[in-house]
Amino acid sequence: MPILSRIAFAVALSATALSASAAELKVMSFNVRTLAAQDGPNAWDKRRELFVDTIRQAHPDVIGTQELFKQQGDDTVQRLPEYTWFGRDRFGKHAEEHMGIFYRKDRLKLVKSGDFWLSDTPDKVASITWGNVFPRMVNWALFERLDDHKQFYLLDTHFPYRDQDEDARTKGAREMAAWIAKLPADVPVIVTGDFNTEPSSEAHKILTAALKDAWDTAPKREGPTKTFHDFTGQPTVQIDWILYRGVKANAVSVLTTSKDGRYPSDHFPIAADFTL
Repeated sequence: MPILSRIAFAVALSATALSASAAELKVMSFNVRTLAAQDGPNAWDKRRELFVDTIRQAHPDVIGTQELFKQQGDDTVQRLPEYTWFGRDRFGKHAEEHMGIFYRKDRLKLVKSGDFWLSDTPDKVASITWGNVFPRMVNWALFERLDDHKQFYLLDTHFPYRDQDEDARTKGAREMAAWIAKLPADVPVIVTGDFNTEPSSEAHKILTAALKDAWDTAPKREGPTKTFHDFTGQPTVQIDWILYRGVKANAVSVLTTSKDGRYPSDHFPIAADFTL
């Protein structure tokens, strides 16, 4: 091949590689495990570095967390300064559990954000209905990617956990589906969360009427199907999901990071690679 042709080919190949790299978006859903719990050997200060290392190794562009306390969020970005995070707690303040959203400042711009509560009065901060014991909410954001200015919405939530809360989970799913239906149809939507119910549930059926489940649709899948393991490493239920519309799911993985028998959380995080 002539020198000029080889140069042109190399340039084209490089441009293609850059384009493919720019097209990827890595999303993680991670239930942090609350700071308030009396977890003994699994307390936050004993797993904090492992939690941070789990994120560092996966290096997602955006993370939807659940059960996050402000100290945990601040500890994380102190160690990973390329990230920042935002969100009010479920009482509309910063003293309790957050559905905190983290994102890489070098990859994404936060265009706008907000929240709403899973209740009969979603605009009322800390509102509780449907038999819930605690307020349940959704934190959301519209992001723009810095390299190509493509935008997407991310919603993050944590559904109630008791067996008798199945009706509340179903109603929460309906509320989320109705909220998503009002978004611009040409802007992708990604949903992260601990839904405290399995894919056989009515809540999953409602949400996947308009969204796809990355675990079911990505051509490449790694790790166990189930995600909650209660610090044992042996997961029992598939309650953490990443749902989407308007993007292509390329791969999904449940990350089973551990060190010396310790885990970063009582949930395995789930990560998905998308093309916008």
